[in-house]
Amino acid sequence: MNEYSGTLAAISMGADYMGALTYIGNAPNLMVAAIATERGIRVPSFFGYLVWASAILFPIFLLLTLLPLAPVLG
Repeated sequence: MNEYSGTLAAISMGADYMGALTYIGNAPNLMVAAIATERGIRVPSFFGYLVWASAILFPIFLLLTLLPLAPVLG
């Protein structure tokens, strides 16, 4: 993977950081929401969660996109 290590790192980062954007995209999020609902705790709707997650994850995604990772990865 010497030649494509940067590509692999970019794909991995995208999957890790943006996979948590929805309840469906991240199984633990869906499981926690189901358990909380079962116990009577209010959780945001699908779109409500999408808004909250977007407000937190998009700035992180932009920051990580703009960081110069290529020299570190070699």
